[in-house]
Amino acid sequence: MRLCFLVEEQYRHDGMPVDVIRQLAAWGHRVDVVRPGGSLLRLSETVRAGDHDAWVLKTVSGGPGLTLLEAAATIGLTTVNDARAIRGVRDKALAAVVAERHGLPVPVTYAAARPEEFAGIPETEYPLVVKPADGSSGRAVRLVPTPDELTPPGREGAGEGLLIAQPYVPNTGVDLKVYCVDGEFFATERCSPLHPDRPRRERQVPLTAEVAAIAAEVGAAYGLDLYGVDVVLGPDGPVVVDVNDFPSFRQVPDAVARVAWAILRLAHAGTQASGAASGPYASSYTSSPYGSSALELPSLPAEPASASAPVGGIA
Repeated sequence: MRLCFLVEEQYRHDGMPVDVIRQLAAWGHRVDVVRPGGSLLRLSETVRAGDHDAWVLKTVSGGPGLTLLEAAATIGLTTVNDARAIRGVRDKALAAVVAERHGLPVPVTYAAARPEEFAGIPETEYPLVVKPADGSSGRAVRLVPTPDELTPPGREGAGEGLLIAQPYVPNTGVDLKVYCVDGEFFATERCSPLHPDRPRRERQVPLTAEVAAIAAEVGAAYGLDLYGVDVVLGPDGPVVVDVNDFPSFRQVPDAVARVAWAILRLAHAGTQASGAASGPYASSYTSSPYGSSALELPSLPAEPASASAPVGGIA
């Protein structure tokens, strides 16, 4: 197959997606890499129908990569994940509305342009978790105990783009990361960015039926195929606090091979169903023309390639 990966500078040396790109190339597929924001791009040549079977996005939330992916989708190219689904989770304000509409267990969400505007939230809702609506990787996430601490020192009156605030869900300080790869679910425990003083060894953990069902509902609600769900175990049960397209998949067994194979299946399904319409939050995974066991997973090379050097195709 012919694949195009959109990889921004932050992930240029990251194992996910660099190792996945190398794995696909080792299996004999052509993989080009476009670095949005890193060079001059002639859009009419970069996004061209027929040049690739699928486009794959691994970029920061506020970067230009999603715009390029949406351009590819606009002219009918297959994207992994669906470009509209990615937009639906990268805008956390929009994601909160979609979650509530589908009955997912999420905290009440408030939105404002400046942190001091959250002072209108009843004090009974505090402490609050405040974060950028376009944030990723835990960037600028803050735990705000009282209304007096809403505005960080030196930031009074400063516009920061759209912010969201949610009541803090009491928990042990450990986030549960649930990853979906090719219809399978895996769970990892990781220390919460809100509680860096509570170190916990990152490890794979068993996934309960309740959390697995919630993770599956997340994929259906947003139309995602490859994704991660951040869950905290609160006093009233599991609560979804974030959804990520193309996460790190850390601690997932054979993550590189699994993710690479999932991309191939989704790309193949997209080429088979080219021209078929799909709703903005309808998962393309369910339209795959074959089951997960129909094709044998290729074996990994004995010595995986180092991720220290960038993989190039299109600069």
